[in-house]
Amino acid sequence: MRRIVVVTHPEATHHVAGLVGGWFDSELTDRGRRQAAAIAARVRQHVPADADVRLWTSDLARAAQTAEVVGARLGVRPTLLPALREKSYGVLEGRPQGELDAVFVPPPPDGDRLHHDEGIAGAETKAQFAARVYAAVAEILADPAAHHVVVTHGFALTFVVAAWIGMPLDAAGLVNLRARSGGITVLEQDDFFANRAVLTLDETAHLEQTEYLNDQVT
Repeated sequence: MRRIVVVTHPEATHHVAGLVGGWFDSELTDRGRRQAAAIAARVRQHVPADADVRLWTSDLARAAQTAEVVGARLGVRPTLLPALREKSYGVLEGRPQGELDAVFVPPPPDGDRLHHDEGIAGAETKAQFAARVYAAVAEILADPAAHHVVVTHGFALTFVVAAWIGMPLDAAGLVNLRARSGGITVLEQDDFFANRAVLTLDETAHLEQTEYLNDQVT
């Protein structure tokens, strides 16, 4: 059996400030750090105590900080993998979200959505974004370890899962798996059929318990 636990980083400073994320190097908020601790505890439940586990993370601070907390719980050090970054929004990264909303050109419902120009200078196309995330998943899967933990971003999760299930890159222009900050997705490949399953998608119950406990304290 091979298992990959995919984490989307929790609350970061660009979320609360209403700024465009992308490659903007925001950090976890205090709430995000509490959520990271809850994530780590839940990931520990998905990974056997005696497992040889690999921990991979986007190199952006908000993801790397989450991975450090998870790694401390698992007793492993994270490996930075820049290809797991969120989609780049070019010149608008770190700018108010309203500026992006004002110029964003949505993709057509049909046709070449992967190479669509969203009207943002320096931004990645979906094709460029998906291709690098697919490459990151290929690098992870080249490691023979049975257990992996991957810390990435909400939009990037779509292409981690798409690569895992073998969706052709040309077909990825239509897919969008909505993921919340701090969600956990579990992917598993069985030993007999070698089928790749999505066991859970974007589970967040661990975060709800954290918020309840925090409300009790405050």
